[in-house]
Amino acid sequence: MGPSSFISTITELEPHLKFTLCNGTKKLDKNTHLIYDILFFHEDILNDDESNNIIDSFNSIKILATKKINKISIYDDIVKLPTSLSEINQIIEKAASKKIFIKNSSIIIKEYILDKNEKKLSKSAKSLIITEKEVQLLELLLQHTNPITKNKILSSVWNYSSEADTHTVETHIYRLRKKINKTFNDNKFILNNKEGYYL
Repeated sequence: MGPSSFISTITELEPHLKFTLCNGTKKLDKNTHLIYDILFFHEDILNDDESNNIIDSFNSIKILATKKINKISIYDDIVKLPTSLSEINQIIEKAASKKIFIKNSSIIIKEYILDKNEKKLSKSAKSLIITEKEVQLLELLLQHTNPITKNKILSSVWNYSSEADTHTVETHIYRLRKKINKTFNDNKFILNNKEGYYL
């Protein structure tokens, strides 16, 4: 997205690009990032505060073509102008790989996002760092629609025998519930009944 000269230049290069272009003349709105995996902007966008506020809220990979290196905090990468065809392709490919990596490492749980690589549970602007075992526990609970017994959790997450006399599951779930409630004010994230634990 950018001035018509920028759009026409990129469009002329399309046969030599390693990605598919979409119409870059559409006006930005809060849903633009839901349509495109990667958004490529010209530096002229920096002059529009309203657009920058919208861009800042986008989850898509954002790349800025610019001569100014200092105003890129909301962008994932830059293409330094003037540039070459190979540099554009390289940066877009790197961004696409990053997008795939992020997609594979993120899980949606209820209205939360669990980033398995950073071990971070997020909701809106708040986030919480959790342990590797807590990540495994949440993944296990997410994989089942029915409640999971303490013994099944012990064998799946901790590799303990179902006959082991331990309060490991209860202790970890208690601590995780406490952290989630403190950060997100949500005391119904992990539920339980007589059959076991569930989300």
